[in-house]
Amino acid sequence: MLAALTGMGLSAAAGLNAYIPFLVVALLARFTDVVTLPSGYEWMESGWAIGVGAVLLLAEVVLDKVPAVDTVNDAIQTFIRPSMGGLIFAATTAAAEIDRSTWMADHPWVSVVLGVVISGLVHTGKMAARPVVNGATVGFGGPVVSTVEDGASIGLSVIAVLAPVFVVVALGLLAWLLVWMWLRVRDWRRSRRPPSYAGP
Repeated sequence: MLAALTGMGLSAAAGLNAYIPFLVVALLARFTDVVTLPSGYEWMESGWAIGVGAVLLLAEVVLDKVPAVDTVNDAIQTFIRPSMGGLIFAATTAAAEIDRSTWMADHPWVSVVLGVVISGLVHTGKMAARPVVNGATVGFGGPVVSTVEDGASIGLSVIAVLAPVFVVVALGLLAWLLVWMWLRVRDWRRSRRPPSYAGP
């Protein structure tokens, strides 16, 4: 159960920023005993994987702060964030199930699918809200929201690894935020529609 919560939290974090949870897991596995990656996932803690992840994270942080460019970046990340969510969910679940035969250990594809779905849902909410934020604030709100998203991704990643029992609360807050943003997006779009002409 805790492994599933860890995977869920990291996948949700990947929906906000694909590289933050990856680097959190990779660095903890490389330099501490908190995370032990199983066979087939050891490459995540290699120097080259951490280096590439750090470069991609830097690019993501910069591009996501630039209005209009952030929308293009989100479109590209549509393929990357869910994939990273699936990878991290599978890796952390497999790490927790070492030497144990459980249903999720016997069906690793379930972890991948769950990670992709969770990360994809969070990414979809983020991608839908950003153009509205940029439009409503003439681009000034984008960098602020992006910084909050990066902070949320870091916090969610750390909670998922160190205190997975609190992931349920964190995911509840994130779900509430995404619903709130979706309602704001809907209201904003309705307010921009020209009034319909009913005729004489």
